[in-house]
Amino acid sequence: MTSAAKYRLHESIGYLLSLTSRAQERRLDERLKTLGLTRITWCVLLAVGNEALTNPSQIAAFVGIDRTATSRALREMEAAGMIARHAGQADGRTRAVQLTPTGRDLLGAGTPFAQSNAARIASALSRSEVACLRDILAKIRADDETPLHRL
Repeated sequence: MTSAAKYRLHESIGYLLSLTSRAQERRLDERLKTLGLTRITWCVLLAVGNEALTNPSQIAAFVGIDRTATSRALREMEAAGMIARHAGQADGRTRAVQLTPTGRDLLGAGTPFAQSNAARIASALSRSEVACLRDILAKIRADDETPLHRL
């Protein structure tokens, strides 16, 4: 194999993105775990509590996960008392999701964890670099809107 044909792992954008993402995920996961939350349940709390999304399909699209993963998370969250699901107003077959007082408390308790984690990332960059990174990541992801099974 010639040196020009060698694949350099530590020069790979995908590898660097993966390492960075995993470190960020690990920090957030460790903090959320103290509240009994996962990244998916955290994202669902954000979707319902901060974005006022009540439809499971909307929640799935917001979080970026498939309907199966969303249904599983909603069942677990309902069993844990974080959310309540009711028949939709327009159609009794649809389900509307709402935060319970427990869910609102968990959203409030988790927010400083997420803010701290985001600040740690942003502290290594200038404001313009943060904006540029957001743009670059959106550009990379733009052609791949496939929902994930897990975060």
